[in-house]
Amino acid sequence: IAFNFGEPRLAQRTLDCYTAGVLRDAFRQPEPVKPAWRDAMDAVAATSCETYRGVVREEPAFVPYFRAATPELELGSLNVGSRPAKRNPKGGVESLRAIPWIFSWTQTRLNLPAWLGLDALAGIDPATRDDMYRNWNWFKTNIDLIETLLARTEPLIAEAYDRRLVADPEAARLGDALRAKLDATVAALLAVSGRDAPAQDHKLLMRALNLRNPYVDVLNLIQIEALQRRRALPPDQPDLDLNDALLVAINGIAAGLRQSG
Repeated sequence: IAFNFGEPRLAQRTLDCYTAGVLRDAFRQPEPVKPAWRDAMDAVAATSCETYRGVVREEPAFVPYFRAATPELELGSLNVGSRPAKRNPKGGVESLRAIPWIFSWTQTRLNLPAWLGLDALAGIDPATRDDMYRNWNWFKTNIDLIETLLARTEPLIAEAYDRRLVADPEAARLGDALRAKLDATVAALLAVSGRDAPAQDHKLLMRALNLRNPYVDVLNLIQIEALQRRRALPPDQPDLDLNDALLVAINGIAAGLRQSG
């Protein structure tokens, strides 16, 4: 809210963008959707959904990996946020609220829920894919938005969490597999957009990332250290200073990325 409405000029620009978007969609005739485009998206939706569920719900190592590689458990115990992280404290991934689910992956810079399964785009016929990106505004907008998120994703930071926090060999192998899938997803998106790197022509985003990433990277390393030390403590011997350091790192990463989940 502060980023978009914190100053009068920012608030005016934000409202200008909202108004322009509403007016554009209200008065512009949408382009007709070709049957080939619908068929392609139906195939991508089916494949990506199967991939997502196969990892999140059917992979036995996923929940142990998620809880080890992200600060998910700590979000609940440190009371981060306005509501409990889980609807059922004893439940698994399915019991998580949407915000802590996204927030946990944002903290580690992997952003898994946003891209998992999108490597299915590689299955679209290249001629159909190019036609969709050039002539279907809905498809192009979504591809470009996903690329902006991939530009914010830092697999080397996510790997650092795994190396320090994930002890189970199966969970560690899953982490390697997910980062390999991220590489495949980036390649699939770039094949659609024709760019050399995600969102490389988004000058404002690139400038912001180049400015803040060095600071956020350090906060990630601090968070990894704090998580490792905190998890090594006996449950009945909390370290309040360590909890404070972890909270500062969590809030700092969220502020630096301008993403609260």
